[in-house]
Amino acid sequence: MLHTARRLFTAPALAVVIGAGLLVAPEAALAASVPATVDVVGTLRIRSAPSLAAPIVGAVNDEQRVTVECATRGTAVRGSQRTTDVWDRLGAGRYISHAYVRPQGAIPSCAAVPVQTQPATARPAAVRKYIVGRVRSSDGRINVRAGTSLTAPVKGTLANGARVSLVCGVVGARVKGTVRTTTQWNRLSNGYYISHAYVVTPTLHLCPGAPRPVLSPAVTPEQFIARSVAGAQRGWRDYGVPPSVTIAQAILESGWGRSDLSVNDGNFFGIKCFNGYHGPLAFGCHTYKTQECTKAGKCFDTTASFRRYASPGMSFRDHGYFLRANRRYRPAFAYTRSANRFIWGVWKAGYATDPNYYTKITGIMAKWGLYRYDTWK
Repeated sequence: MLHTARRLFTAPALAVVIGAGLLVAPEAALAASVPATVDVVGTLRIRSAPSLAAPIVGAVNDEQRVTVECATRGTAVRGSQRTTDVWDRLGAGRYISHAYVRPQGAIPSCAAVPVQTQPATARPAAVRKYIVGRVRSSDGRINVRAGTSLTAPVKGTLANGARVSLVCGVVGARVKGTVRTTTQWNRLSNGYYISHAYVVTPTLHLCPGAPRPVLSPAVTPEQFIARSVAGAQRGWRDYGVPPSVTIAQAILESGWGRSDLSVNDGNFFGIKCFNGYHGPLAFGCHTYKTQECTKAGKCFDTTASFRRYASPGMSFRDHGYFLRANRRYRPAFAYTRSANRFIWGVWKAGYATDPNYYTKITGIMAKWGLYRYDTWK
């Protein structure tokens, strides 16, 4: 609960009541630093200055005890304890928001001049610190990321049905999820982000200064498929890859053409560079932070270099060339007129590390009727 500040004049000292602790002027401060306890879901970032834009220099965990030297003003933060612009200094160049701190006494002010506050006339009503939402996913566990991009580092995962504490919404990479397709990402109470595409929540306000997210896709699924048919059928004529497989892989790998890789680099299939080699149809490589999974389903963070293309058409051509030119996929080409057997052979040969890849591809082919584009029929 956020308590209204009030002035207490006892001799020359000025004290300001903030939440469960006191912020007092230096001349009234205790000689020793103040012990406190962190109250946060996950971890709380330590920053080099009292601002959310300041560089991160460390982190503290929930219920971790810290020693606060003094407090100062900075960026306003809504936390588990209160909403406040007060930041606690743990040491030189090390600050945490007071919004997540339970102090055990009066915290001295870092400023030489006492902080002025508006005198209170009434105690305000309780302020809700965050909105509780729930994860809804038919795609397995959902990543919690350090930023609002599909390439941002993964900081954890959440299962279907998990409760989440949400602060506000911001605009980021477009994601097609179980609940919706949107560019909105929700900031969690621990400062990390989850795509709104997988969250059911009451009305969530935009973070201050954030542009309004786009809730409708730029290209509908039907439009994406229609635009992919020509390139996929050329892949069948030139290299023998079933068109239904090509289109389904493009849908899954690029998220209907909305992934950073497809938007920024024209790469619709996630084809990588190998030791800097990008093949005859790409023009370069781009390194991304990504996540790989073993056949057993264990996933881990890593970096990978992906091919860059001048146009989507070049990406579709390179898909067929890549499969035909790699000897490991040669057994799959015994089934160029059987799309399901073909993609099974490609997956078993190591095309993707996702243990559910074959099921996902064949599911897309069936759901969207992609077999009708297989030109030998």
